[in-house]
Amino acid sequence: MKIAVISDIHGNIDALEAVMDDINTQECDKIFVLGDYAMAGPEPKKTVEYFMRKKDDDKFKMIKGNTDVMVSEYNAELYAETKEKAPVMAEALKNDIKTLNSLEKIFLKGLPIQLEVEEEGVKFLLVHGSPRRINEDILPDTPMDEVEKMLENVDANVVLCGHTHIPCGFQTSTKKTVINVGSVGRPFTPEPKSCYLTITVQDGKCVFEHHFVKYDNEKAAQKLKQREFIGADRLAQTLINPQQRHF
Repeated sequence: MKIAVISDIHGNIDALEAVMDDINTQECDKIFVLGDYAMAGPEPKKTVEYFMRKKDDDKFKMIKGNTDVMVSEYNAELYAETKEKAPVMAEALKNDIKTLNSLEKIFLKGLPIQLEVEEEGVKFLLVHGSPRRINEDILPDTPMDEVEKMLENVDANVVLCGHTHIPCGFQTSTKKTVINVGSVGRPFTPEPKSCYLTITVQDGKCVFEHHFVKYDNEKAAQKLKQREFIGADRLAQTLINPQQRHF
């Protein structure tokens, strides 16, 4: 069995289409999606619509990310809190709310926060940030003892996460595997290619591989730049030259 795992699409339909084309060449049996579908990207509506069409497809297993919570449970207090920490992201969020309709917000709200999936004798736990919190970072330099604390109450053999937009992996002392799959729509790697993970499962064992996919990021950046919120041009630039996750 072969599984593809994607995360953090952030409204980037051009990146998503390039990744899905690549996944098709891998002949994957399942596709796990770890959240952050819409917020602060070039085309949030088209991206959410894509996944809504997959909601009854048994091939897809989907959870929500922290920005999906923000979009689906938006209110004035959340906007104010976000603006204090990341003003550009707050303006993107406010604009996303106008772009998505009620059915699309209901779809995001209805997705689970975590999901346990067993395939070929391997137990997978799908999370967005960490098993503890939807917005907790698992980064390449996260100390191993901190990673192991995050997994204290986890029964799964493999934990799959996203959120940071930076791919990495850990093998704990309890023989649990943790893989950050990277980002499809807003990669924060030295070369801004979309990133996803494949898992080949056989006889209860897994082989993991990150894949880096080139897409037309100049085109995506131009689309994002043309969105009508303050700071859209700054976010667009991160698709060309990744700098920082939040503004």
